[in-house]
Amino acid sequence: MHQVQNRKGFTLIEIMVVIVILALLAALVGPKLMGRTDDAKITDAKVQIKNMETALKLYKLDSGSYPTTEQGLSALVAKPTVGVIPKSYKDEGYLESKKVPKDPWGSDYLYLSPGEHGDYDIYSFGADGVKGGEGKNADITSWDTK
Repeated sequence: MHQVQNRKGFTLIEIMVVIVILALLAALVGPKLMGRTDDAKITDAKVQIKNMETALKLYKLDSGSYPTTEQGLSALVAKPTVGVIPKSYKDEGYLESKKVPKDPWGSDYLYLSPGEHGDYDIYSFGADGVKGGEGKNADITSWDTK
C-alpha cells in the first residue's frame, strides 16, 4: 500500500512568481505615488495659509487691525506684547491648534503687514526654502491662493 502525502504550502517557484509580480507592481505604481507627495505638501501649505487668513480676519474684527510684521503670526496664538496691543483679544487665541504651524517643509511661514500685495502677505518659499522657483520649489503665497 502506497500512501499519498497531502502536501500543503507553496513551492519555491510559486513564491518567486509572486515576488516578481509584486516587484513589477511596485515599479509601475511607486513613481506615480511618490510624485503625489509634493502635490500634497503644496496643497497643505495653501490650506494652512487659508486658515491663517481666516484667523487674521477674526483678529482684525476684535482688535481693529491686523498684527504688525513685528508682532507676526504669533499674535494669533498669544496676545501681543509689542506694538499696538489689542484691547479685545480672545483668551484662547485665533488658531485652533494653539500654535502657528510650520510649512510642510518644516520652515516658518513669512508674514508682512502691511503687505506688498494687500493688507498682509503670508508666504512660504516651498521645498527649496529659497525665494522663487518652479514646481515643488515654487513659493506658496496668500495673494496667489485666492
